[in-house]
Amino acid sequence: MNDKSSIKNRQSKIKRLVALGGGESGVGTAILAKKKDFKVFVSDSGTIIKKYREVLLHNDILFEEEKHTESNIFDADVVMKSPGISDKVKLVQDLLKKGISVISEIEFAAQFTDATIVGVTGSNGKTTTALLTHHILKNAELSVGVAGNVGDSFAWQVAENDYKNYVLELSSFQLDGIVDFAPYIAIITNISPDHLDRYEYKYENYINSKFRITMNQTASDYLIYDADDEAIINWLKNNNTNATLLPFSLKRTLDKGASIKDNNIIITTDSNNTFTMSITTLALQGNHNIKNAMASALVAKLLGIRDETLRESLEDFESVEHRLEPVFKINGVQYINDSKATNVNATFYALESMNNPTVWIVGGTDKGNDYTDLLPLVREKVKAIICLGLDNTKIIETFGNVVDFICETAGAEEAVKVAYKVSEKGDTVLLSPACASFDLFENYEDRGRQFKEAVRLL
Repeated sequence: MNDKSSIKNRQSKIKRLVALGGGESGVGTAILAKKKDFKVFVSDSGTIIKKYREVLLHNDILFEEEKHTESNIFDADVVMKSPGISDKVKLVQDLLKKGISVISEIEFAAQFTDATIVGVTGSNGKTTTALLTHHILKNAELSVGVAGNVGDSFAWQVAENDYKNYVLELSSFQLDGIVDFAPYIAIITNISPDHLDRYEYKYENYINSKFRITMNQTASDYLIYDADDEAIINWLKNNNTNATLLPFSLKRTLDKGASIKDNNIIITTDSNNTFTMSITTLALQGNHNIKNAMASALVAKLLGIRDETLRESLEDFESVEHRLEPVFKINGVQYINDSKATNVNATFYALESMNNPTVWIVGGTDKGNDYTDLLPLVREKVKAIICLGLDNTKIIETFGNVVDFICETAGAEEAVKVAYKVSEKGDTVLLSPACASFDLFENYEDRGRQFKEAVRLL
């Protein structure tokens, strides 16, 4: 719903694309670029995994791995940088100094589709909100794909499908690489300190990165946001967006947006369009999930989804893997996988939702975490802490005098065995790490699956 002619005119002059990174976004971009008659080269400083290497070979796309050959990179007209590569990397800095455009996969792919785009970002809840929104639109029989940080890459889907709508889960890293990208509907679920190691340990830099999602929006576009979130409200007070604002809140009644009244969600996008639904019938429970449902419902009403379809979708949606995912109940102890909680705020939501004495498995690669906000919840709900990481110093210093039992483990199997020994009937064992996973695991999915497998082996 945005004029892309200037983008396409500029794009027509570009002849050669280099994808830095041979993962999902890099290979997806390469597939799309080749389809659009670019000369394409993929360069990865590490090893390209088998499934992606096979795709590149099958499509006759040139690539290299375990190195970056500058002579093959610096004659590019445009470089797509995978989100895991920092802007501070010397190669990226050198490209920028030479005036070579360095963009994200999202920026590249958006130029080749006229689909309606719903972009979802935030520190927490963006996966659930994106998948729930996709679920609603799919149930309404819209032509819709889901991409970004979830599912197949956006570029790959644009290359191989002709969806009329896309729901994109967008990280701050992906948003850092946009220039003209503008979703019709943008959602910011919330903002809390995360990935500060990529933002010079300045919270304001991270906040600004999230708000890039709205920087190219016009008055005919929409920004849906959490009106209870201090960081979001402060940014909106001090900065401008051209988008039409649609807030959601659990704390106050809103004439336009989404709020709670008499235990009902009230969704109002205009004076003639109100949707009401009891929060007790939502498939996903907890305050954070009510907010996710509000954001998704606002999208549905903006896109004209029937109330009956919206209600049914909110009632039958299944929870996301690795996000407060029940695993098994063994000897009266419930094991929950919340491996996707890679920051303190996500773990706050998890601990807040615990109703039984909790054995908390926490730790990993620290991203500048401040655990003090968790202290009241730990005092109230946590009976034991099991550290799962290589460096647990900060966790032990913060909580060592708060719980009766705290120990260190070096893997999911050991952590689960210790949790089994210290838990009792009626307890909950919660994996909610509040940290990245890269010290002991490939990613948070690997961490979550190893946790679940260890529980199954008890």
